Amino acid sequence: MSLVLDSCPALVLNADFRPLSYFPLSVWSWQETVKAVCLDRVRIVSHYDEVVRSPSFEMRLPSVISLKSYIAMARRPAFTRFNVFLRDRFTCQYCGDDFPTHDLTFDHVIPRSRGGWTTWENVVTACSRCNLAKGSQLPGEAQMYPLHMPTQPTTQVLRDHGRAFPPNYLHQSWRDFLYWDTELEAR
Repeated sequence: MSLVLDSCPALVLNADFRPLSYFPLSVWSWQETVKAVCLDRVRIVSHYDEVVRSPSFEMRLPSVISLKSYIAMARRPAFTRFNVFLRDRFTCQYCGDDFPTHDLTFDHVIPRSRGGWTTWENVVTACSRCNLAKGSQLPGEAQMYPLHMPTQPTTQVLRDHGRAFPPNYLHQSWRDFLYWDTELEAR
């Protein structure tokens, strides 16, 4: 039974019914979800068919929950390796190829050995091959220029980029909440 329950995570929505994050997708384990329901911190939006029971309690497992209190999104995202990769859409900014996270590094456009800083405006996603080829050279010396000049993204930009990478697992009850606010194309 535990194996079945472990395959029942809940999509966690903010109080405005938008996911807390798209990539990684904001999900909680069934245990965290049941605890939040019992503590009255969330509203149940949708259920699985699976049921959990105790001697005095029974409930269908929630598949989608929304927080009762709104959590404001940070205006400025944290400068992390993952957020740099997400800003650059997991694409090497020199060769333009997409890579899994474990095959990416980040490169200082102006190398630290040349006075460059580790900031949003000086770091880009690079594959190992391109990073090694550029080394500690300036872009003009290596004849390697980033496809997009690095800038500090907004939290909204990272959310939008995260939406482009759907998770491996999507329960049917999640679909309405993941893509309902995407911009439609006019024809």
